[in-house]
Amino acid sequence: MAENEIGESLLRKNKYHEGCPGCKIEHFKETNTGVPFKYLLYVWIVVLCEALPISSLFPFLYFMIRDFHIAEREEDIGYYAGYVGSAFMFGRALTSVLWGMIADRYGRKPVIIFGTVSVVIFNTLFGLSTTFWMAISTRFLLGSLCGILGPMRAYASEVCRKEYQALGMSIISTSWGIGLVIGPALGGFLAQPAEKFPNIFSPHSLFGRFPYLLPCLLISIFSAGVFIVCCLLPGAMILMHLGQPHLSPTLLRKAC
Repeated sequence: MAENEIGESLLRKNKYHEGCPGCKIEHFKETNTGVPFKYLLYVWIVVLCEALPISSLFPFLYFMIRDFHIAEREEDIGYYAGYVGSAFMFGRALTSVLWGMIADRYGRKPVIIFGTVSVVIFNTLFGLSTTFWMAISTRFLLGSLCGILGPMRAYASEVCRKEYQALGMSIISTSWGIGLVIGPALGGFLAQPAEKFPNIFSPHSLFGRFPYLLPCLLISIFSAGVFIVCCLLPGAMILMHLGQPHLSPTLLRKAC
């Protein structure tokens, strides 16, 4: 009852309120009537950062498991590859709701920044994996700690006016699809560089000792650049109003 009374009071005033996240969002949309190309570019780049490592391992996963010498028979390689390949999505399935709750409570920007840092760290460690358990644990941690997609969907809806929200969602789908195309291409082309490009990469070099590091490292470097871009994201308008926890974000947006 108290929440409804507060909401109705704000509706009657019909003005923006200091510190109200819903007011900031609506004010941003009213003052930016065109397509928010800059913010949609942020969305496209950040989503691409998460999509690239998802499927980049599949072209070389068979050879990676083979080099771990964990499979007693060649027929068992697919069995172990399945665990490594599914570890990312398993971790993501366990924590996606949690990251959404954190993003609602503390803002989209901290979750997005943390997710890009996770890609940099754990995707690189996956490329440095020398054992089966190191590979599966780094992929699991990467999926668990990279909760970018949900907050980015919310962010896209918040920076787009109603008539452009479909465009914002399509930008996410497009970036996701491009990442799932480029990722395997990078993995297949750049894995085992000492064997494919012996004139450039020595067998005794870093990429010779870790034959699956190069594609992972390039994706991590890209993610490091995305981290810098994320620091430019306007975070104030998407932070929850911590001073009034009794007001739900939905009510606050309606109250504007």
